Amino acid sequence: MSGATKSAISLLIIDDSPSSLELLSTALAPLGLEIFTASNPLAGLDVFYNRRPEIVLTDLVMPQMSGVEILRRILEVEPATSVILMTAHPSTQTAVDAIQQGASDYLDKPLSIGPLRQRIGDMAEEIRKKRAQQFEEDLQTTAELEGIVGSSAPMREMFSRIRRVAPHYRALLITGETGTGKDLVARAIHRLSPVASGRYVVLNCSAVVETLFESELFGHVKGSFTGATQDKPGLFEHAHKGTLFLDEIGDMPLATQAKLLRVLQNQEVQRVGALNARKVEVRVLAATNHDLRAAIAEKLFREDLYYRLCMVEIQTPRLAHCMEDLPLLERYFVARFAAEYRKDIRGLTPRAQIRLSRHWWPGNVRELENVLGHASMMTVNNTIDVDDLPPYLHAQQHHSEHAPPVDALKGQERLLILQALQKAGGNQSQAARILRISRDRLRYKLKKHRLSAPDPGRGAAAAS
Repeated sequence: MSGATKSAISLLIIDDSPSSLELLSTALAPLGLEIFTASNPLAGLDVFYNRRPEIVLTDLVMPQMSGVEILRRILEVEPATSVILMTAHPSTQTAVDAIQQGASDYLDKPLSIGPLRQRIGDMAEEIRKKRAQQFEEDLQTTAELEGIVGSSAPMREMFSRIRRVAPHYRALLITGETGTGKDLVARAIHRLSPVASGRYVVLNCSAVVETLFESELFGHVKGSFTGATQDKPGLFEHAHKGTLFLDEIGDMPLATQAKLLRVLQNQEVQRVGALNARKVEVRVLAATNHDLRAAIAEKLFREDLYYRLCMVEIQTPRLAHCMEDLPLLERYFVARFAAEYRKDIRGLTPRAQIRLSRHWWPGNVRELENVLGHASMMTVNNTIDVDDLPPYLHAQQHHSEHAPPVDALKGQERLLILQALQKAGGNQSQAARILRISRDRLRYKLKKHRLSAPDPGRGAAAAS
């Protein structure tokens, strides 16, 4: 067995000839595979069951068991295993039978080492590509919660809080800067709550005329004011047994805040002009980009309503605090816009990624979404370059001196890798030499930063 790491692709060679085992393992060692050998079929199957190698190279004719029987037993356990049969007694019918049984290839002895090494190398590369694809799919699954994308520590903490509070909350406050996805958090909480099958009703408090607030929320009866020509249920009644999302609640008038507090306390709503209250069962989510404590100090927000809402508070982090999520968000938005615009867009060039990583993102994820939507529309190639970005990003951007702190070491390492890949035209070996690290080390760092470098002929690296 070679001294490869556990992440290396593994190869099992089964042959009853010790000299063949030595020859093959020595010839294939330069491929960097984890190589196991067995000198009889039963020992070979034991190794397979314990180590589950991705590639098996086995002789066809051996004592105790044929290579075809080994093939059958292996594929019963791991159908994706690549099995190559070797024989010194070739026949067309045997080759056809082997392929029909699921063998990946059938080789005649004596083997030509060059073509064999090429064949095994091609198989290993295909397995690496499948692993990378599966890694990206798994990453996307684990880094997404109800349409919210992120895997940084602040995002993982937010996901955890959402999952914990969604089954239990009655009223909840979501705070964060504009563009950080407060509306997505609210919708995620509703979908994970016990009232997910009920209505999800939204009111943007900053868009409602002050004199109509109470009518919108609580409804009115006919004749209660000029223009009230018929009874009208409010949004609380409409959201009965569901969720009411009050966006920008910091803009709600004080008089309405007092009535909202009573509804939250009593779960009763009284229409404007009505004598009797109606029972409602509504979960309330409120969001704001204001500092409500400062608003309380300035007598612009009721303190009792604040404490009623903020028994649980979820803060949406700004993008500058989650820059390690930038590649994931880039991939997510590019894929979405490529599908929407029906364009073949595979990602961003390294210099475009560098430009985006140096921007402060004062508009947060919403700004990033708009930038990539613009770029996806403008690009005429299968990768987004700097010229496709909005004009204000064309000039070199630097973090503002007032920008919040980010993980400087991780960001700098990712930036250096992107610059090396750009200089090398996407060639990983050349980029590794520029960085003065091994190619395996570079591959580890590419996975760590969720970057992928395509072949030089396919354009620049894309965020994964």
